[in-house]
Order: sequence, then structure tokens, then C-alpha cells
Amino acid sequence: KKNFDMKNAVIGNNRQKANLIVLGAVPRLLYLLQQSSSSLELRTECAVVLGSLSMGTENNIKSLVDCHIIPALLQGLLCSDLIFIEACLRCLRTIFISPVTPVQLLYTDPTVIPHLMSLLSRSQHTQEYITQIFAHCCKTPEHQTVLFNHGAIQNIAPLLISPSYKVRMQALKCFSVLAYENAQVSMTLVNVLVDGEQLSQVFVRMMQRDKPIEMQLTAAKCLTYMCRAGAIRTDDNCIVLKTLPCLVRMCSKERLLEERVEGAETLAYLMEPDIELQRIASVTDHLVSMLADYFKYPSSVSAITDIKRYIDFNSRCNQLDHDLKHAHELRQAAFKLYASLGSNDEDIRKKITETENMMDRIVSGLSESSIKVRLAAVRCLHSLSRSVQQLRTSFHDHAVWKPLMKLLQNAPDEVLVMASSTLCNLLLEFSPSKEPILESGVIELLCSLTQSDSPALRVNGIWALMNMAFQADQKVKVEIVQALGTEQLFRLLSDPDTNVLMKTLGLLRNLLSTRPHIDQIMSSHGKQIMQAVTLILEGEHSIEVKEQTLCILANIADGNTAKELIMTNDDMLQKIKYYMGHSNVKLQLAATFCISNLIWNEEDGSQERQDKLREMGFVDILHKLTQASDPNLCDRAKTAMQQYLA
Repeated sequence: KKNFDMKNAVIGNNRQKANLIVLGAVPRLLYLLQQSSSSLELRTECAVVLGSLSMGTENNIKSLVDCHIIPALLQGLLCSDLIFIEACLRCLRTIFISPVTPVQLLYTDPTVIPHLMSLLSRSQHTQEYITQIFAHCCKTPEHQTVLFNHGAIQNIAPLLISPSYKVRMQALKCFSVLAYENAQVSMTLVNVLVDGEQLSQVFVRMMQRDKPIEMQLTAAKCLTYMCRAGAIRTDDNCIVLKTLPCLVRMCSKERLLEERVEGAETLAYLMEPDIELQRIASVTDHLVSMLADYFKYPSSVSAITDIKRYIDFNSRCNQLDHDLKHAHELRQAAFKLYASLGSNDEDIRKKITETENMMDRIVSGLSESSIKVRLAAVRCLHSLSRSVQQLRTSFHDHAVWKPLMKLLQNAPDEVLVMASSTLCNLLLEFSPSKEPILESGVIELLCSLTQSDSPALRVNGIWALMNMAFQADQKVKVEIVQALGTEQLFRLLSDPDTNVLMKTLGLLRNLLSTRPHIDQIMSSHGKQIMQAVTLILEGEHSIEVKEQTLCILANIADGNTAKELIMTNDDMLQKIKYYMGHSNVKLQLAATFCISNLIWNEEDGSQERQDKLREMGFVDILHKLTQASDPNLCDRAKTAMQQYLA
């Protein structure tokens, strides 16, 4: 009777729940729950009261978890009585879906998952609670693997055609979290039949317009994740004609804010790698202008306050916080979707930048208080910065580089990576922003990026410097070399990351262009540069790396005084000879170009250089290369041979 009174006292009353917890009722209830001498009815009542307590605040749940309620309830599932099992599961479900519960507690005891799988067949209630627990507690690839290995797919698939909507919905959610970025699960799902029908077709049926929105959206997520994991082709009808249009519908004004956010983020993820899907989406239901509405909420904070004027102060503040949170999420989702839409196609980018106030919105997005919005805004900017047209027009008109530089000052790494990638594009030679950025003292900042622990930031720092040095005047080149310092430059030339190495070679190649520049840099740093070139040509490097290095050598060979550093280095000449006879045409071409520059006729000392190289056997090699099957190599060898005949 006491328990029954307790149950009635706590239902729907958070204050009473907290009081009971403070009075120490939980350990007592758990003790009774676990006593095999207690009657089943009493044990079930205890589970029901605990379930009610868990429906309270997050603090209540923390207290319950601290009292070790989870192992006690899991133990209770070994009982054979269905009503007791359902009461335990209902309470477990409420606890596990709370954000304060560590999901790892479900996986501590390896016997729990297989036992839960075996309880799925007991009743609709066990199906609903267990699938809801799985859907909430599958957070990592390890969790996906554990559930997959214990037969989650075979056990949950039949529940998609359960007579209970709640069961169907939770089963669907399970598949969305199982399939996310998981090729093993996705490839298995493609071949699953539910009552003779392919699983993907079951998902397609669940996306029909007459189905509840939550179901349409979750089914679209399942197919999106299967597609991104490579289990369904991007040109499959179920993606092009069903999933994509369904997700576009989710972005419309009629949908709830949460649905619009989830729809846009899922759609962005679906089409991110596929230009065809981006093109289709951009002409579906006026998507580009539909997204502009995401920035109109809340129309103004004061408007919300007016509407809420008559509500008590606390709930008004909560409502405001809630609305601002949604405003952030909407903007973040819109930026992500614009970034995905515009990542490849020039016409789509134009369409985006011509949407009302779009560039202003991105610029203000770069300085928002929410880090997630800033990241999404810079992703969107990066996507648009791949367009020559946009760099020349809207980027210039809106002085986008200013907020971008500000963002680079002290941002977390993920924002820095995106912002510095965008900066690389703004520093291309045809970008009007290049000049003002140079004047703003960006070189120091980029040099500091090259010292980052993150390979992506090192690549971007050096890439931006490489773009900056392209066809730059002597002053800029000297500034770069001084700011970077020769030590750091040579450290980057032995970087374990190939991308960093390639971009550093690109920088060096751009620094060593035009004769006066080549001679000046080689006169001050020649010895070290030649050492670095030697190390790379002798090392275990890819064809691309060695080709780039030989191109640098060809630039050095084009200098007036610099070429002597090669001519007086017999070891280097032997290396060039070796690469002229290499099996790879690219390396042969680059090496032949070096020799061509060394023996060029109209230059001082060309006769002596020609004689020395003839003695070393270069003429014989050139003669052989004039018979090469590759037309470019053949031409280059003939051009070089003509220097001897002139």
C-alpha cells in the first residue's frame, strides 16, 4: 500500500520526486526490486515508481544513476515475468534517453545486448523500449559493430512492418544510427528483405507524403546514409526521385523549425560529393530562395519579447533562449546546405550569391557568437571561393577578406582549417583581394600556421604562401623568405606529410622564378636549397614530388649566376643524367628541361657548359631521346640538340 501511495504522490509532480530522492527512497526501492523474496507485484511496483522518478529533472536521473539503478534494472530483465520486464525496460528507456546518462553503461556487461535482442520478441512494449534504447545508445563505430554482431539487423528489420507506429518509428531510428558512415551495415541493409520486399523499398514507402513527418525524415536519413556509405548509387531512383525531393520538402516554411534544420543538414550531407545531385537539388522547389527564409527567424528579438509580454518572466527567458538557439541552428543548416550546393557548379554559386543579401549574411555569420554558425558560414564562403567569377565580383565588393582575417586570429582548429583554405583561394593571382590581404600583414600569420601540429593547417599555411609568391614582385618574395626563415622552410621540405612537402616545393618553385629573383635567392640560400634538392632526389618519394623537385632545378638552371651551382656539382649532374634515362616520362621531361637551360646558346659561358656536358655523355642521351615515343619528350630533346648545332 505504501508503494501505491508513493506512486500516486510522485506521478506528474517533480517537487515530490525530488523530495523522495533526497529522503533516500531510491536505495530502498532498489533493495526491494532486487529481493527475490519480495512478491512480483511489489517488485513491479518498485520498478514503476523508479520509472516515474526518472521522468523528472536531469538531476533526478543523475541521482538514480549514481545509486547504480542501471545494473539493478538490467539484472531485473533476467526475470521471466513479462509485466515486470516491461516495467524495468520502461524505466531503463527513460534513463538512457536522457543526455546526462553515460551510454557506455549499456555496453559494460557483454551479456546485456544479446539478452535485449532475445527480449525483442516478447511484446510490442519490449520492442518499442529496446529499439529506443538502441537508437539512443548507438553513438560510435564500436557501438554499431557490437549491435551489428549481435544480429541487430535481422532482429529489428521485421519491426518495420509492426502494427504499432511507435515500434516502426523506433526501429527506423535504429537503422539510421546503425547505417551512419558505416559501409558494413549499409551493404548488409541493401540485401535485407522484409516480408519479401527490399528494405530500401520499405524506406521509400515510409517517405510518402501521407506518412508522419518524423517517419519521412528518418527514412530519408536511412537512405542518405546508405547512399553515402556506397551501398546505393547516387543516380538510383530511390535517391533522385524519392529521397532528395523528400528532404527538399523538409526545408519548406510549412515545416517545424527542428524539421527544417534536420532536413537541410541531411540534404547537405547527401549531395556533398555529387555534382549531379547538387544540380538537381538547385532546381527543385526553388530550394535556393527557400533557404533564404532560414535567416528570417526570429524576425527580431524584440518582436518575440512583445508576443511573450504576458507570459511570466522565467518562461519568457526560456522561450527567448529556445528561439535564439533555433535561429542559430537554422542559420547553421542553411550555410551548410549552401556550401554543399555550391561546391562544384559555377551557375549554382552565382544563384546563391545573387540571393537577397546573401554575401552580407555570410559576412555577418563569420562573426556570430555561436562557433557552429561561424564554422558553417566559413564553409559556405570556402565553397563559393572556388569560383573565379565570385572572387572577382561579390568577394571583392563585400571585402570578405576583412572578417576572414579577423576570424583567423584566434579560432579553434576546425574553423582555422576552413578559413585558411578560403584564404588560399583569395590569394590566387586573379583575385582582387590579393593586394589588400598582402598589405594587411598576413605573411606572419601564414608562417605561424606552417608550424601547427595539424597537417591540414600546415598545408594551408604553405599553400597560401605559395599562391602569394606566384608572379610576385621581389619585395614580397624576400618578405616571405625572411618571415618563414630558412630553418622552417627546410623543416617543411622534410615534412612527413606529402601534401605539405608538395606545397613547399610549389612555394620554392614560385620563389625561384624570373632570373634576378633566382640569382638573388640562390646567392643567399643556394647551398641549403641544393642540399634539400639532393635529399629529395635521393629519397623514397613519389613521382609527383620528384618531378616538382626537378622543375625547381630547371628554374635554378635558368638563372644567370645560379646555374653555376649545378655546373660545379658533378653529383647533381649525374642525378639529372639518371632521371633523363628514367622509366617515367614526366621525370625524363623535367630532367631534359634542366639540361636544355644549362646549354642554352645565347648566354655567357654556354660553350664551356656544352663542352663539359658533352664529355659527360649528355649529347648521346639527348640523341637517344630524339627517338622517344612520347612526342613532348622527343621535341624537348630535339630543341636541346639544336643548341649544339647552332
